Amino acid sequence: MAADPVTATTGAEFRELYRRLRRDRPDGALAELTPQRVAAAAREVRSGLRVSLAAPVETAPGPDNPEPAVHRMTGAVAGHLPAEGLDFARDHIAMNVHGDADSHLDALCHVVYDGTLYGGVDADTLTTGGACALSVDLVRDGIVGRGVLLDIPRLRGVPWLEPGEQVGAGELAEAEAAQGVRVGPGDLLFVRVGHRLRRAEHGPWDAAAARAGLHPGAMDFLAERRVAALGSDGNNDTAPSRTEGVAFPVHVLAVHAMGLHLLDYLQFEDLVPHCAREGRWSFLCVVAPLRLPHATGSPVNPIAVL
Repeated sequence: MAADPVTATTGAEFRELYRRLRRDRPDGALAELTPQRVAAAAREVRSGLRVSLAAPVETAPGPDNPEPAVHRMTGAVAGHLPAEGLDFARDHIAMNVHGDADSHLDALCHVVYDGTLYGGVDADTLTTGGACALSVDLVRDGIVGRGVLLDIPRLRGVPWLEPGEQVGAGELAEAEAAQGVRVGPGDLLFVRVGHRLRRAEHGPWDAAAARAGLHPGAMDFLAERRVAALGSDGNNDTAPSRTEGVAFPVHVLAVHAMGLHLLDYLQFEDLVPHCAREGRWSFLCVVAPLRLPHATGSPVNPIAVL
């Protein structure tokens, strides 16, 4: 299986792609996730097996995680326990939500492009106190729907894609044909590039500078299929960017133009063996962001239910 050609995108081509893909709907692409489609997604459950699509939160610094999460105990620890009576174990957690290591969801206010947010909302709604519009609070009731996993390394016959490799619309279509699944309206699309497996085998690297991801043209596939959300075990964007003047073209097209909530740096290595064994690559998926009313994103632990 040959990969899609790694092509550059000129500024004019990107602007035209952006114009073609732009949608302005109050709920963004989640408008595709109707109650009827949520109910239909529940019928994906057969074995009842639950699998996390998140990686463990990391507290050690690394080349892809210079500002790791901070976890400290604030009570009831060894050496400071009462001899008798009641006490409580307590802890404090702080994290950089939009890093290159921890699994997280991007809210629709996350991408500022040409001075605006999704739907033409003024970027001045981003204040020192938080986002006053399009925050992660839009998904406070969760994102629940039919998840579909497209495994690109499996299609290519390799364990993972190397940093810098891109996935185009053609490969997404070939992957669904090879896996016997079809992405449809309201689906939560997950694209595996093998980032987590490569990281586990070779150790972390500077993923901000080099990582596998989607080609901007792949967003045509998502628009045609009317997906409700997009997730990857990488950042969704390829690095370095090959789009003239735009460092994160997929983020701009997905979040700013199409109103898609993105899920970055998930992990699919636990899910893939179960999908392969059961011979199906679709499942019920439950995504429950934290209730952070003015946040630009949230750590997240999506659960696939087979």
